[in-house]
Amino acid sequence: MPATSFADPAVDEFRREVTAWLTTAIPAEWRERRNDLTMDEEIEIRRVWDRQLFDAGYAGLSWPEQFGGRGLGVIEDFTFNDIAARMDAPEGLGRVGRLLAGPAIMHHGTPEMQARFLPAILKGEELWCQGFSEPGAGSDLASLGTRAVRDGDVYRIQGQKVWTTYAQFSDWCLLLARTGAAGSRSRGLSLMLVPMRQPGVEVRPLINITGTHEFNEVFFDGAETSTDLLVGAEDEGWLVSGTILTHERGVGFGAIALNQLHGYLRLFTDHCAAHAPAIAARLPEFVTRVELLRWQMMRSLEKMAGGDASPRSSAVLKVTWSELVQEIVHLAAFGGCPEHTDLYRTRLLFHRASTIVSGTSEIQRNIIGERVLGLPREGSAKA
Repeated sequence: MPATSFADPAVDEFRREVTAWLTTAIPAEWRERRNDLTMDEEIEIRRVWDRQLFDAGYAGLSWPEQFGGRGLGVIEDFTFNDIAARMDAPEGLGRVGRLLAGPAIMHHGTPEMQARFLPAILKGEELWCQGFSEPGAGSDLASLGTRAVRDGDVYRIQGQKVWTTYAQFSDWCLLLARTGAAGSRSRGLSLMLVPMRQPGVEVRPLINITGTHEFNEVFFDGAETSTDLLVGAEDEGWLVSGTILTHERGVGFGAIALNQLHGYLRLFTDHCAAHAPAIAARLPEFVTRVELLRWQMMRSLEKMAGGDASPRSSAVLKVTWSELVQEIVHLAAFGGCPEHTDLYRTRLLFHRASTIVSGTSEIQRNIIGERVLGLPREGSAKA
């Protein structure tokens, strides 16, 4: 049975199991050269790590056994990620598949779709990207214009997506497209699975401010996908996308952020504090705040494990981790650690996107005010 509390004795046993495995499994090259790897080297290590996780039984801890997982729970899932972060393990390359496409297919997909895609996601055999944001539809996602027109047993897709992480490596796209009337907004959107390696799909790199290439523009010009790859009903993709966005903004990607934060704290403690008084002075504060973030996530997960499926905490967690990581790297970049100046300045530029991805902080604060605190909607008449 999955644990419902982090105090469950079974969780302690699971911690010991995970720690023992990670002690020998983390690649030596990752341990020794994490901050000096080329992008190609990092991608290959992360691709192999996906398969290592699957072979060891850690790829789908909270996935039901019928879908290839271990049938544990969100508490065990978080426990693994927390320990992996503290031990500086790699992050798997297939996170979009595991955290976003997988849950959408499990909750809303057909049995045939589940059998076809879920095992390959867990094994890291097929990689996924997320086709949501567009140049004119980011925070206001319901205004997107990419259109999928039904033609017999296929949809023909026309439009453009942007900020599509790792599209250059992906086999499949989790695509949100308009199937309803032009002005239908959220009521006319559908979610579908689209093969990336076909005529009519063009991936163009977006080189970010650090000179690296994680993001892409993706152009669909007559690309096709089968009607049986529609996730949920036609024109009801907004409902399905809620499952995805809750995972993306909440503890799923928050656990990835914890990995980054623990990495910075290790550098501060092991190297920088001795040479940079500004970093040394604020290190205890940052350790406390990272631990508070971890506690918030654990509290949210215990509620989920107890049956509270409300996504209210997702927006709070997203704002917290995205702004904290920016604050930490800003101090590090200008805090006077000569050994890591270039690294921190690069990371400062990279993390400028943290408060934009998965919903801007401004949008998240609106969600917190309206849906969590019950305040009037922005722009509504004052009482």
